[in-house]
Amino acid sequence: MVYPMETDSIKKHGQSSSFKSSLAVKAALTERILTELFANQTEIPDRLKEAMKYMVLDGGKRIRGALVMWACEVVSGKLNRDAEIAAAAVEMVHTYSLIHDDLPAMDDDDMRRGKPSCHKQFDEATAILAGDGLLTLAFELLSAEVENSDTAVRMIRTLSEAAGPSGMIAGQAADMNGPHVNGSLAKLQYIHMNKTAEMFAASAAMGAIAGHADRRQLDAMIEYGMKIGMGFQIADDLLDISASSDQLGKTAGKDTEQGKLTYPALVGVEKSWEIFEKLTCEAVCALQSFGNEAETLRQLAMELLGRKK
Repeated sequence: MVYPMETDSIKKHGQSSSFKSSLAVKAALTERILTELFANQTEIPDRLKEAMKYMVLDGGKRIRGALVMWACEVVSGKLNRDAEIAAAAVEMVHTYSLIHDDLPAMDDDDMRRGKPSCHKQFDEATAILAGDGLLTLAFELLSAEVENSDTAVRMIRTLSEAAGPSGMIAGQAADMNGPHVNGSLAKLQYIHMNKTAEMFAASAAMGAIAGHADRRQLDAMIEYGMKIGMGFQIADDLLDISASSDQLGKTAGKDTEQGKLTYPALVGVEKSWEIFEKLTCEAVCALQSFGNEAETLRQLAMELLGRKK
């Protein structure tokens, strides 16, 4: 079955009500799981715990956490506790990266998710430690809460490779290393793949692992996650020049101000949209073997084209 690309309609009308409802349900579930897990963490110092909760709770779109749970449901037909823990872990790692990304030594942003960044609400040292705490707690929870040891190890390896020095950290390092110096499409793709797409692929993979996917199913989910992750970052590039700070929940225009290497800066807005739409088509095609069970994931890929924030 071929699923048509209705990109013009999506860009005009944004998220469909059915998809918004599905995402809201998964976002609320992710929030509940995170709240429950933090309630059990009684030995974290109060101020540190407050800073960690300030950033990871009550904020964010929860797309990565939802992706974990949707992938599990596509593969196994139902959601399980392993996928819920994995969703919480992914959101913790993602939030850690945002806390550190906002620091003065990095992007130096005062706003995140519509409120003061962690280092502005608390202080730089607390923000660094809050990020460190979220990163390490994510792996602690995977090792302690995922019952099957083989499943836990596979999830830990998947997430650590995506978030580590050859993944997300490598992408951030390349992004910080000389804006527009020797700018090329290959360098830009490297930054986007590592800084953003690897974590989307890991989210889809961890959900598939929780659902006991076979090799073919796992590969398809990884391919899907990489494609929507690349598209998601292109959308970020486009929104940086078209959306307001209120829409984004962070400072708009920072990429341009800092002279960063982005798709609009390198190839222009129109070509950026063409690449984005091609990636979305490829993501949808990666799900063909799952049939109708993957409809929500198809909707996610399509809805990302209509992102407003």
